[in-house]
This record gives sequence, structure tokens and C-alpha cells, in this order.
Amino acid sequence: MKFGFYTILFLGLIHFALANPTPVPSPTSTPLVWNFKAYLSTFKAGGRRTQLTQKKFDHVVEKRLAAMDNLKGYMMDRAGEMNPDIFKAFCDVPREYFHYDYQKKMAFSASAYDWPARPWAIGYGSALSDYPGQIYMIQLAEPEPTDTVLEIGTGSGYNIALLSRLVKEAYSIEIIKPLGNQVAKIFKPLGFNNIHTKVGDGYYGWDSVKGGFDIIVVTCAAQFVPPALLQQLKPHGRMIIPIGQPFRGQQVLYVYTKDSQGKVHCRKDVGVFFIPMTGQMQKESPIASPGPMPTIESAKESDQ
Repeated sequence: MKFGFYTILFLGLIHFALANPTPVPSPTSTPLVWNFKAYLSTFKAGGRRTQLTQKKFDHVVEKRLAAMDNLKGYMMDRAGEMNPDIFKAFCDVPREYFHYDYQKKMAFSASAYDWPARPWAIGYGSALSDYPGQIYMIQLAEPEPTDTVLEIGTGSGYNIALLSRLVKEAYSIEIIKPLGNQVAKIFKPLGFNNIHTKVGDGYYGWDSVKGGFDIIVVTCAAQFVPPALLQQLKPHGRMIIPIGQPFRGQQVLYVYTKDSQGKVHCRKDVGVFFIPMTGQMQKESPIASPGPMPTIESAKESDQ
């Protein structure tokens, strides 16, 4: 069988990746070398179970290389560029670690880098968004190393993990108590020590954080911008938030900015489709029928 130049190059990259595991950075401790042994130990330390085999883990590494190219192409088409720091965060944070259904107590890491990318159910009605969409929102937020960021909707923890590699301090609020309590345990095994989480209603933000936030990212669809979030946004801050009704074609991603005088500006970006913000948001704007939810793939079997 004959192989072309690019086929040989790709196989060489796979061999290199398997032989040289990815170092996962930590702001306060020795970087964790990411390989199958680290995958198993961090899963256990975070109070979760996985049945992924070495063979399937190696296949995930292969798919990860392809995902890097797919992501670059997606961002060039959608945004005209791929921020190199954000791309490095994507390469450094192992998405397979976050593919877990907390209600079923079941890992589905093998699907972490599927293409086309899609959302995945992680239990309790929550979802892990597709990774190109998450990267796009993060790039809109323009994170800086000195920033303090707030995320509304912790979910799987993957999005705030990415942000934590790009900013000084990362805060995240999850309204679903059993999900938030479990996900809070998974960051320290990776050495991600600048992530702070709590269970609560993101409608009110996190007002005890002194000085507010340079970035606020909302990962669920609101019907309007919660006033507390605007109040907690610093001058020169950026907020990325999907706004609209819980129906396909009726949500838009907005970018809000606050100038040095405290005046708020906003612009529309792209159409999106997120699960709705619950809690006080629904009390303020009750909906008789929530309509169809985004198509979310459910893991029907484990990685075994």
C-alpha cells in the first residue's frame, strides 16, 4: 500500500503525540503530564468512574489532532482568525476529561472530539456545548492574563477550565445543585487552582467578588440581560450572552461592553440555540411552553 506525503505526516504526528503526552499547565503547581495514567488518576480523584481503555484513549489522542485542524478551519470561516492563546488553551485542556454524565454516573470520553461537533447531555437537563461554539464565544470575550472572569452556567466545567488558562481568576455559578456540587471537585486534580465555583442563581451574579469582572460569559439563553450582571461588569468589561426565546431561530448572541464612563454598549453577533436560563429569569418572564430544546446527544453507553 502506498501512502501520500500528508498521510505519512499525519501518522507521524499521531506517533509523536502518543510518545510525548500533552503537558497540562497549572498556575500554581507543577504541570500535569496528560496521558492514560493521568486520565485514570484524575478521574478517580474527582470522584468519578471511567471505563475507557488504553486503546480507546489512544484513539481519542488521534481524534484530538484532527479536531485541532477542524477548529482552526471553523474559526477562520466564522471569525477570520484563530487567537493563538485560545487555541493553545484548547490544545492544553483535555476535553475528554469533561465528557461525563453526572446523573447516569457514566463517562463518554471517546466522543470528545467528534466532528461535526455537537452538544452532549451531562445529566439533570444540562448540556456540554460543542467545542467550536465555546471557543468562538471565548474569542469574542477577548480574555487577557490579568482578567477576572465570571461564567453563568458551569455545566460540565469545560468552558470555565478553558477560560482559567487564559485569565487570572475564573468564577463559575451553577444553578443545578447536584451537578454543581459534583463538578466543583474535578478541577483540583488537574491542578487548575484559579477556578472558583458555587451553586446558585446566576441571575444575581457573584456580588461578593471585590471589584467585579472583566468578562462575563453566559452559557444559557436569557430573555433579557440580568441587571446584576451589568452592575458587576467592570469599566472596559465584556459580556457575552445569548438572548431570546427558547425556540430555534429566536436567539441571538450579544456582545455587551462597558466604557470608562460606565456606559453600556451592545451589538448583535450570530444566531444561536441554547437551553434557557432558569431560576429568577423564568419568574421574571414566565413562558407557558418552553418549546423544543436544542438537539443534545445523550451517551447511550459508556466508553467500555
